[in-house]
Amino acid sequence: MVVIRLARGGARGRPFYNIVVADSRNPRDGRFIERLGFYNPVASGNDEPFRMANDRLKYWQDKGAQPSDAVLKLIKRARKAASPVAAAVVAK
Repeated sequence: MVVIRLARGGARGRPFYNIVVADSRNPRDGRFIERLGFYNPVASGNDEPFRMANDRLKYWQDKGAQPSDAVLKLIKRARKAASPVAAAVVAK
């Protein structure tokens, strides 16, 4: 099965996660099919904490890829953050 999950990178104490599409049989930080974005839980200042290619996410979900629980939380957070912006654009 193809899954959308987090692959850990970064140094000890400074985690950095890539959001990847991978075969579920591959190890967490092993081979992947495509990188969809990243998540930086310790971002500070002007650092961007999260980015995801929503068009590619939709493509893989349409093909049957299942997101992990952590990725589902990030997707919900991204949609929640995007909705006020979209509502402001529509209101103008």
